[in-house]
Amino acid sequence: MTDPYFFGYGSLVNRATHSYVDAHRATLSGWRRTWRVTSLYSQVLLTATPCTHSKIQGLIAAVPDHDWAALDARERGYDRQHASHQIRHDTGRDIEAQIYAVDPQKHQSPAKALPIWLSYLDVVVQGYLREFGEDGVAAFFDTTDGWHMPVEDDRAAPRYPRAQLLSRKERDLTDRMLKRVA
Repeated sequence: MTDPYFFGYGSLVNRATHSYVDAHRATLSGWRRTWRVTSLYSQVLLTATPCTHSKIQGLIAAVPDHDWAALDARERGYDRQHASHQIRHDTGRDIEAQIYAVDPQKHQSPAKALPIWLSYLDVVVQGYLREFGEDGVAAFFDTTDGWHMPVEDDRAAPRYPRAQLLSRKERDLTDRMLKRVA
């Protein structure tokens, strides 16, 4: 039996945030990203939402022995959905793939606005830069909704648990892209 894959479209694109080694660049059709507020966390989550005329770049990675437990714990608040038929990749084989997405019907939004943690966004941008270059970073921003959310600069004391060390160039790229979508 072949191992299943997940499709990562946010922090999971950054290979430094996980240990899934059988990973490949991929494109998911019929989805885009959005920043979503839920009552589960004190910051907004990046999620994928169906969108017929959109596609997003990301990373697929094999889940050895069908052991979803670690990913399910990491992606608490998200539901896994089958997405195999919507993913294009270069593995050269048929794969079973799932995507994590927040179901807005299951989560009540808090009354107050919650921030996008800059340490989280930095990790996402770093992953896209490494996998897809600056054009991939621009595409990430262009295929993501919710940029009206406040951004909390927590770089000095990162709140995101998988925060990474970024170069000056990577931080500047994030800042420049944020100004572009503001």
